[in-house]
Amino acid sequence: MDLLRSLPIGLYLEQPVTWLHRIDSRVKLGWLLSFLLTPIAAIPEWRVAIGVGLILLTLASGLPFRAWRKQLGLILGFALLLFGITLFAPDGVNVTTQPRLPANEFAIGQAAATSAATPADRAIASLPQPTNYQYVLLEKGSIRITRRSVELAIRVGTLMFTLIYSTNLYLLTTAPEEITAGLDYLMQPLRRFLPVTEIVLTLTLALRFIPLVLEEVQNLVRSVRTRAINWKKLGFRGATQVWSAIAERLLDNLLLRAEQIASAMQVRGFTSPNQHLVKWHQFRLRGSDRLALLGVGILWGIRFWVGS
Repeated sequence: MDLLRSLPIGLYLEQPVTWLHRIDSRVKLGWLLSFLLTPIAAIPEWRVAIGVGLILLTLASGLPFRAWRKQLGLILGFALLLFGITLFAPDGVNVTTQPRLPANEFAIGQAAATSAATPADRAIASLPQPTNYQYVLLEKGSIRITRRSVELAIRVGTLMFTLIYSTNLYLLTTAPEEITAGLDYLMQPLRRFLPVTEIVLTLTLALRFIPLVLEEVQNLVRSVRTRAINWKKLGFRGATQVWSAIAERLLDNLLLRAEQIASAMQVRGFTSPNQHLVKWHQFRLRGSDRLALLGVGILWGIRFWVGS
């Protein structure tokens, strides 16, 4: 089991360098925000189109199949699971209520209203509907699918897929230093109100800490597998104690790694981000970046034109 190779969610792919890697991180951040914000209050067709667009973007990016196959499969499966659960769940519109009047009195009143109806009213009621609109699309036993449940299922499934996969694709093709440098550049107007440099440094360390967490989890899982523990003999209580000890050990190892990083920074004379500001990346907009920015504007234009 190799978590760093089988499930590299949130990790940066250094090789091969594709055209997505070469685009400026600020432009890619604009695309990421567009993917996350345009589905809000949009029609279902637009949400589905965003999800399909992300998949087509992955295929056209030139990324190795092994780098995104498992991530896309897991995220797509999770989104389809949410879609199915929401599709068959009650939509909350047609709520069953209990009549206020007694049953007999309600039946008598209904019979009186039926007898009072004129032949013309009954003829009008028996006429065919002008359209084939149906709110309930499928109803068999306890299974009931309505237009509202379909809309909710598409909304939940596509939003979850877009949220997770677009972020993962951004992290896969953008180095942590480029991400933090881009955020530092875009957050320059907020320096008077927020400690931007400290926030950017914390984000950099957090992104660099993700592989360490996966490595510690991987080492602990391997250590458990090599001991060939018979989980059936342990029972629920014994298994709970073992996993609690593993979780405690994982937390200790992560805190030790964090302390080692802090000690390494202190040894190198790091006292504050403002005094030791390091420029990791130099920004330069090229022709492809300008075309990508133009694409962001076109995407938002199409969204306001047909997406609402």
